[in-house]
Amino acid sequence: MKLLVLTDTHLIEPGDEIIGLDPSQRLAHVLDHALEQHPDTARIIILGDLTHHGRAAQYTHLRDLLARTDIPVSLMLGNHDSRAAFIDAFPEAPLTDAGHVQHVVELGGHHLICLDSLDESAVPPHSGVLCDARMAWLRDALDAAQGAPVVLALHHPPFRTGFDGMDAIRLRNDDALLDLLAKYPNVTQLLCGHVHRTISGSAGGLPYAIFKSTCHQMPMLLGRAGSDHSVVEAGGYGVILLTEGGVIVHTDDTGPRGAPTVDGHSA
Repeated sequence: MKLLVLTDTHLIEPGDEIIGLDPSQRLAHVLDHALEQHPDTARIIILGDLTHHGRAAQYTHLRDLLARTDIPVSLMLGNHDSRAAFIDAFPEAPLTDAGHVQHVVELGGHHLICLDSLDESAVPPHSGVLCDARMAWLRDALDAAQGAPVVLALHHPPFRTGFDGMDAIRLRNDDALLDLLAKYPNVTQLLCGHVHRTISGSAGGLPYAIFKSTCHQMPMLLGRAGSDHSVVEAGGYGVILLTEGGVIVHTDDTGPRGAPTVDGHSA
C-alpha cells in the first residue's frame, strides 16, 4: 500500500509570496507531480503548517487546491496553524473528545496514527506539545492496534536534528513520547515535518523520516541558532510503502530533471 507525504505547505492568500515563492503554485506543482507519478496512492498525508498565518481564507484556498484529487487526505496541524480556523474550514475533520485533530486510519494491516502537536500558547513560540489528553488518546490508540504495525505521524519532531534553532522548538515533551512508544514495539516508523529538510535517522531505536516543505527549505546550517532560515530549493514529498516486511520510505524532489531512461533507452 502506498502513501504520499507532504508537509509545511504554508499557504497564504493567492498571489502572495514567501521569499519570492508562491506557496500555492509550489503545492500545486508538488501535488500534480506526485499524483502523476503515483496514481495508485491510497492516502495523502499533510503533516502540518498547512497555512502560514492560520487565517480562514488560507484554509479555504487549501480546500480548493485539494479538490484536484479524490484520494483521501489526512490533514494535520503545525505551529503556523489555527485549530479553530482549521475546524471551521474542514468541519468533517476527525476530532478527539477534547477537540484535538487526531485520528487513526487502518491501511491494510497497518495503523496510521496522526497526532496534533499544535500548542497555540507555546513557550518558546512555535514549539509543540502533546498534552495529557493527547497522550492518553495516543495510548488508547496504540492499545487498540493490538500489535498491528503502527506508523505514527506528527508535525514536531520528538528528537534533535542538529539544526539548533529548530531543535529549540521541537516537541517539548519528546522524552515522554519516546518513553511511551518504547512500550509498543509494533510502532515501526515516525513521520515528521517542521524542519523543511529531508532527514532520516532513529530516536530511541525508532526509525524516523522528516520531509522537505512543498515551498521553501531549510538551508544546510547545522548548529546555527534561529528558526527563520530559508532557501529557495525544489519542493519535495515522501512516498511510503507499507509492506508485509515493513515500512519503506522514499523521497522525491520536484525540481528540474532529465527524462528517465530504461536500460539505456528513453522510457
